[in-house]
Amino acid sequence: MVLTGINATPYPLLTLREEGVLVYPTIAMYSPDTDYRPLEERLGHTFRDRSFLLQALTHRSYLNENTDHPFPHNERLEFLGDAVLELIVTEYLFKTYANDEGDLTNWRAALVNAKTLAGIARTLEFEEYILMSKGEARDKDGKARMYILANAIEAIIGAVYLDGGTTAAEKFIQSCILTELKDILAFELYVDPKSKFQETSQELLGITPTYKVLEEVGPDHLKEFTIGVFLDKDLVAVGKGTSKQEAQVAAAEAGLEAKNWRARRTREAPKEAGPESSPAPSLGKKGD
Repeated sequence: MVLTGINATPYPLLTLREEGVLVYPTIAMYSPDTDYRPLEERLGHTFRDRSFLLQALTHRSYLNENTDHPFPHNERLEFLGDAVLELIVTEYLFKTYANDEGDLTNWRAALVNAKTLAGIARTLEFEEYILMSKGEARDKDGKARMYILANAIEAIIGAVYLDGGTTAAEKFIQSCILTELKDILAFELYVDPKSKFQETSQELLGITPTYKVLEEVGPDHLKEFTIGVFLDKDLVAVGKGTSKQEAQVAAAEAGLEAKNWRARRTREAPKEAGPESSPAPSLGKKGD
């Protein structure tokens, strides 16, 4: 049988539908008949050696349950892809903007962090192709899944680089990752939400926001906090998290949206690099 995506194998979750029927998620299982062409189309790269792609999609946990899997896990490719991504993004920022090193560093960090890369992975819809254990597959919305997706993006970059050289890696990064930079700069997503909310509220209202725990649920090892951000006595927004700091950040993000302050600039605007800027050396083209 030729598969159109993945060979789906069900296993029970710990939750039930209202009608009492067990919910069965699908998990990716390796099959030599899997059709990876739709994924390659979204990635913008057709692999000459598809073993690079299959290794990039293999999470370490999958090997624990499938010891006969013919490909190693993706951590070495992730290591390579991380370096390729940082170099190409750094060169792009250096050549494109005349801002100082601090600004460029903050922009790069916002572009290549786990949250951004995981969002890109979901946009590219390759989560369904990632080979992972049943336990990892169960946790679709947790932090662990975010890091699995982000690491898989870096592994994909490493795989594309090995298969197609620097030109192919640059093409993927430019079309799938650097496209996020516009919003990062426009909405100052590189600025910590708590800092931006505080600076904006002080500038516009002369008020320093405060945070209060509204609810705390769960056992000590698995607590969830609900925290509100206040301006004087007015509750602006709430956020949830597994730590107070995480919940405060979520509340600040929600506060920026609630007050329509997300697009308000608190940092120096990006400055385009001019002819007086020092040109960056050209990258050597591997495999071209």
